[in-house]
This record gives sequence, structure tokens and C-alpha cells, in this order.
Amino acid sequence: MKKLAICLILFCCAIAAQAQDLNARVQVLSPKIQTTNKRVFQTLETAMKDFLNGHKWSADQILPQERINCSFIFNITQWDGNSKFSAELQVQSSRPVFNANYNTTLLNVNDKDFDFIYNEGQSIDYSDQTFQNNLSAVMAFYAYIIVGMDYDSFSRFSGTPYFAAAQNIVTNAQSSSYKGWKAFDSNLNRYWLTENLNNKVYSNLRGFIYDYHRNGLDIMAGNASKGRKTIAAILPVLTQLDRQRVGAMLPTIFFSAKSDELVSIFSQGDQQEKALAMNILSQADPANGNKYQVLQHN
Repeated sequence: MKKLAICLILFCCAIAAQAQDLNARVQVLSPKIQTTNKRVFQTLETAMKDFLNGHKWSADQILPQERINCSFIFNITQWDGNSKFSAELQVQSSRPVFNANYNTTLLNVNDKDFDFIYNEGQSIDYSDQTFQNNLSAVMAFYAYIIVGMDYDSFSRFSGTPYFAAAQNIVTNAQSSSYKGWKAFDSNLNRYWLTENLNNKVYSNLRGFIYDYHRNGLDIMAGNASKGRKTIAAILPVLTQLDRQRVGAMLPTIFFSAKSDELVSIFSQGDQQEKALAMNILSQADPANGNKYQVLQHN
């Protein structure tokens, strides 16, 4: 009987280990909250870490060393002292570059419309079929976005089923009163992120993301010049993006994640590459124009 119990424990541990797709770091900050009892924030942090890392998000078996590195930073802005919270959520994810001691950022988004209910010690319930609560829905939404963007960076358009899963969460959330799920809540929110990722209007950007990573960054450790030239050749795709379109969120978060990296890449190029990159990037991403001007002086 004792041997059977040990076998069951080991089996459950093996299943749990196989279920993990994310290597998520969770941090709950509460500098604006005046309270001496911070335990609820600590239990929330642990509960969300367990939820994100313990759930099976992808269709493939992910090896421990292949888990997707990501971070969720909750900045609690309001708390009623009981179960109602308001927060800003910063979500980032990255993936390793082939043969390099470097991780490249894939997602960097700040979600400001995040209200939720959490009771200390409660289980975090989630279903793909229905909207159960805003906390688990938002976490699952970003988990699918993270997995989808990771897949897109390794194989062209392979993130599609995960972006569809995220869009399903948006659809289920339409009946809720929480902000961030509806088109009219904001031009830059969860609704528009999945709309962009599932819209053929932005298929060129998704294709660019694949070429940038697999045919550019992933070969730079072995041949920096070749990788940089590949990226330079596809840069004109970025000028085709309609940044004035209502809800053009995907280009915004792409440049949020990549503007500094693009400057770093082309800072190592020749004068012609620098000039080309500066002109194209300044046109495609005027919000970060000052960053790209550095290429003119390097």
C-alpha cells in the first residue's frame, strides 16, 4: 500500500511537470496601498504563479529547458481591504536566440484596465468554455498570447491556434462588466490585441516576426553580417503597417518590444545599413524616432 501511494505521488508529479509550458515569474507590488498586512498580496502572487506555471497552454509537450520565460508584474492601485482589487499589469515574454547567450523580447505590454476579485486562499478557476472570473481570464489570455508569439517566432504563423484561443476568451468576456475586453473600452486593449493577431491585415507583420527571429537573429551568432542583412532586407514591411487604423495595437507592442534591439543591431552595421534602417524605422515608428536618430551619429 505504501509503495502504491509513493507511485501515485510520483505519477502526479510527472503529470504536473509535463503540464508546464511557461516559466512565469509573478510579482505583486502594492506601494500605494496603506496596510500593515501584506499577506493577501503574497498569497495572490503564489496563486497566480502556480496557475500560470501549472496549466497546460500549448498542444505540444514542452521540455523543462524549453519553457517560455515570461513575467507578470501586478501593481495594485486600489484595494477595498477585502476582495476587490484594481491593478496595472505589466506582461513581458522572451525567447532565447540560437547559439547566443541572449534572450530577445517578444512581448512587452502594459494592461491598465485590470479589476478583479480575489479572496485569500481561493482556488483560481478557469475554463476555455465560459467566463468565470476576470483574474483567471486575463491570466489565461496573456498565457495564450505569450505561447502564440513564441510559436510565431519559430515557425511561420504557427501561433494561430493560440491567438484564436485568446480571442475566444475575449468573446466569452463580452458579457462581463470588466474593462479591457470590448472594442469601445480603448483603442489599445485586449480586444484589439487579439483582433490584430487574428486579422489578415497584420499577417505581414506576423510574417516579419518569423523572418526577423529565425532568419535574422538566430543566425547572427554564426554570421552577424548575414543576419543583419536579412533583417535590413525585410524592414520595408514595417512601412506598410497602417499605424493610423483604429485599434492598431500589434504594431505598437511590436515596436515597444523591439525598438531598442533594432537600434543595437544596426549600430553594428555599415553606414549604408545604418542610414537605411534609420529612414525606414523613423517612418514606420515615429513615436521612437529619437531612438533611431542615434544611428545617424554612430
